[in-house]
Amino acid sequence: MISRIDLRGDALPEGSALRDLLPRADFDVQAALEKVRPICEAVHHRGDAALIDYAEKFDGVRLESVRVPAQALAEALEQLDPAVRAALEESIRRARLVHREQRRTAHTTQVVPGGSVTEKWVPVERVGLYAPGGRSVYPSSVIMNVVPAQEAGVGSIALASPAQADFGGLPHPTILAACALLGVDEVYAAGGATAVAMFAYGTESCPPANMVTGPGNIWVAAAKRYFTGKIGIDTEAGPTEIAILADETADPVHVASDLISQAEHDPLAAAVLVTDSVELAEAVEKELEPQVAATKHIEDRIVPALSGRQSAIVLVDGVDEGLRVVDAYGAEHLEIQTADAAAVADRVKNAGAIFVGAWAPVSLGDYCAGSNHVLPTGGCACHSSGLSVQSFLRGIHIVDYTRDALAEVAHHVVTLAEAEDLPAHGAAIKARFGWKVPESK
Repeated sequence: MISRIDLRGDALPEGSALRDLLPRADFDVQAALEKVRPICEAVHHRGDAALIDYAEKFDGVRLESVRVPAQALAEALEQLDPAVRAALEESIRRARLVHREQRRTAHTTQVVPGGSVTEKWVPVERVGLYAPGGRSVYPSSVIMNVVPAQEAGVGSIALASPAQADFGGLPHPTILAACALLGVDEVYAAGGATAVAMFAYGTESCPPANMVTGPGNIWVAAAKRYFTGKIGIDTEAGPTEIAILADETADPVHVASDLISQAEHDPLAAAVLVTDSVELAEAVEKELEPQVAATKHIEDRIVPALSGRQSAIVLVDGVDEGLRVVDAYGAEHLEIQTADAAAVADRVKNAGAIFVGAWAPVSLGDYCAGSNHVLPTGGCACHSSGLSVQSFLRGIHIVDYTRDALAEVAHHVVTLAEAEDLPAHGAAIKARFGWKVPESK
């Protein structure tokens, strides 16, 4: 069901050579870009009419209005299963605890007497958030996007999720209920590239946003790439992935269940085990069979994901080598199930989120750890971070110098301006001192 890659014996290669040996899903955003281009431009030129036409084409329902009525949000919350409501409320509470601590405050550095630089943090004015609605419903993604935006102080928050024919063209009611719990009342029935285009360009019913965040399929990723430079984006999220670094101390039941839990997202989902224990590898392989047989989404998601080229058991000589492999892989979710897991986790350089030990599975992070589950995929964890309060903040430097403070450094500014052949830069300094540069003290 899952293949093996044996990297034992020989010295592991460096850099891209090691990355090329590791499993990864095919995910061609550039090819998809050409297909979303006309969709995005149709929304640009035809606004809500294009959104309604595409909802009929892609979602099988003809909308009367793209914006979700306030009554529908209230009814969704009223009809929500009490147990689901309690779980969502606890997820929100924990996410707020973590994200509230991320809020940055202004800091002033006194460079010299009379000269200071202050960095203040200002939230983006308006964000468009996306919650997928394809194979599964993701109210947890509503929480993971809305909470950091709110804690950052974003003043205008809108959310889009695909129209559902089963619910009269509204997004899934659990999505709507999550929005109501969070106090988000601007919600749109729009999916995929059309939702991103709606936020980027604006339509008759939806003002344009400064930024778009949220996970989605390849069409969402392609639309984000299309609008890069026009709006801010979080990341071009690809298929979800889990990597587990484990040794002989790991429980194969836990490892197998965690691989399966990620595989049930999507047939392109990646499930990778990196271990120095052949015995564990064999035990996990045996454990996968009965666990897969006992669950749901077997033929359409789990089996294709586990048997695809993006999933594998990678054998290494030791935990040190395993760390090199997982750092090269740069997983969205990385579990450490080894002896002294916390110390091993502390050595990891590249991961979207790290889950330490047997009692911190990825499922916990998906819902109720308090961490954010909107994370970099496809190896992007080597340069990008998951969604956080910082994602919605902009740092602005405020430079405040007195005459004396400028005079002290004026000759250096003029010298550097002339070294770069930009004499007008130096002249802007000289003009303030009667065209004579003050002598350094």
